[in-house]
Amino acid sequence: MSYLSIILFFVYTFGLGFTITSFVKNSNNFLERNLMRIGFGLAFLPFLGLILNLIRVPIDWKIMLALSLLYPVYYLIRHRPKPKLQLKITKTTLSILVMLILFAANSYVYISGAFAYPYLEDDDSWSHAIGVKYVSIEKTVFAGVSNPVHYIDPYPPTYGMVLGLLHQTNDSVYFTLKFFNALIISLSTIFFYFFVKEFSQNRNIALFATFALFSIPAFMSHFIWSISLAVPLYFVCFYALERIKQDSKWWIVAALCMVTVLTATPTHSTYFGLFFVLYFVTKAILERKLLVKHAAAGTLALSLSFLVWWLPAILKHGVLTTLRGLGLDLRYFEPGNPDGFGGALGGTGDRIYTFSDFFIAQKQNMVNNPIGIGIFLSILTAIAIIFLLLKYKDLIKKENHWLVITFVLFIFTLYAVNAVRFSIKLSPFRTWMLLAIPVCILAAQGAFILTNLSKNYTGNIGKYVILLILITGIYFTSTQQKIAVNTAQWPPGGFWTSGDEIGSYVWIKDNLPRNSNLFTFANNAAVMGMDMYTCHWCEDVRYYQRNGFNETAQENYNWLKGKEYEYMIIDGQTVQRFGVNESNMKIQGLVESGLFKPVLQNNGAVLFRI
Repeated sequence: MSYLSIILFFVYTFGLGFTITSFVKNSNNFLERNLMRIGFGLAFLPFLGLILNLIRVPIDWKIMLALSLLYPVYYLIRHRPKPKLQLKITKTTLSILVMLILFAANSYVYISGAFAYPYLEDDDSWSHAIGVKYVSIEKTVFAGVSNPVHYIDPYPPTYGMVLGLLHQTNDSVYFTLKFFNALIISLSTIFFYFFVKEFSQNRNIALFATFALFSIPAFMSHFIWSISLAVPLYFVCFYALERIKQDSKWWIVAALCMVTVLTATPTHSTYFGLFFVLYFVTKAILERKLLVKHAAAGTLALSLSFLVWWLPAILKHGVLTTLRGLGLDLRYFEPGNPDGFGGALGGTGDRIYTFSDFFIAQKQNMVNNPIGIGIFLSILTAIAIIFLLLKYKDLIKKENHWLVITFVLFIFTLYAVNAVRFSIKLSPFRTWMLLAIPVCILAAQGAFILTNLSKNYTGNIGKYVILLILITGIYFTSTQQKIAVNTAQWPPGGFWTSGDEIGSYVWIKDNLPRNSNLFTFANNAAVMGMDMYTCHWCEDVRYYQRNGFNETAQENYNWLKGKEYEYMIIDGQTVQRFGVNESNMKIQGLVESGLFKPVLQNNGAVLFRI
């Protein structure tokens, strides 16, 4: 474990968060004020990195550290504040402390689950390993026009940038991906709690909703992809928007935070924009006024996102190449296509869902975006919706506006999850995590309704009995299922040819010095994801991967030694690419030459020391 990288993560985020909120009225609560600074810093850090990238300043950890500490150090020198702990034991503080226990539990589940197996999972994570290594070494998110790095340029690069920056201070891309991906997702617990507290003006609603988010299977597994950064920052952005009512200058903070969400991932950057529009329009209708500051925040954020990323990407690559880089299949935009818009970004898990998919949470689930809500959370959500419809006249009251906005988001995300049936859709299976957001808030309201009813008839004892029943019920019908999924043994990806092959790479990770130069004729992602190194983005290396297999052992030796490679592997993927007979002849020629010494051999791979 690299403690330096972990410490620097919190220094970067807290320092930048302190900086960009220095001119607004922060919360009076010590814990809320400082914990949310981590969220604001996490949102601003990638935006700052994009600015540095645009003006050709290296994305280097020493530069980022200096920028993170610049204003806090100036503030300390200028004001010389006397250290004093402002933590008062109030009901709000106790509520926050309970939330932090949920955060700790969430972190343990995600982090231990991520390290429950000795490889990266599925396919996306291996591609991200290349992008993270690229940023850590090249210190930029710009790449050549013939860019071989899948999730960097023109793909929105903020996720790879953050992890690449963190990887500069440790020697393991494997650790960086697993640990910090899980940590960022876990921080959703903190950001969500404070957002709901500000949104509903009710700490009890916020705490129960946070427990629901901790429990609901549909919200965020520890899967490694750019959505892991985007969705937690939803809550940071909407918290800042809600703070506008406390201090109008918060619109600037909201705008600065939204830039990262708009440059994080094609699908969930788009969904954030839709969330913002629905939030803005509903709120404006309810308050019967034009929300100028909110509109300014959205406009500025969109403009800045185009300035620092989307426009440079389009000017560099062109519109069509940029769209393809986002994963768009442009055939879906052809006139008369029956799938319509949105199929262009369909997901691999898209299907038609049944009632049981929502109501019954399962312990076996998808790893990238698990589905399911659970019996108790579903019932509580239904209770909240029924009461909203029965008491619709009360919804025009200002104190209930948050419920109307939540209901609108619920209807929208419910449609989005089930949109595979329709022509207008955008990766339906990936929207389960977004559906979970309004569901958890509504479920908290449902619990609030039940406990209040119980209190009216049986007093506080009945209230706490109902609360205990609800928490227990949620634990057995949602929490256990979520924990089971996130601590299970996940598969290593569809490209591996055998268990022996992945076992060979695990042996390499555990036995060779980290970042040893390892050459393969097949898949560089497997090399980098297991903490070895090869220059995937170097044209000469890529050329030799395509053309060097048929050279003699002596020619291979000369080229590899010239590039300072220490090891070479002939694995199942190489056999798949070049053929069984050809690969066996190659292995025999390498051994007979005496220039390559086998150090590991099984049915999945042969590893040579050069």
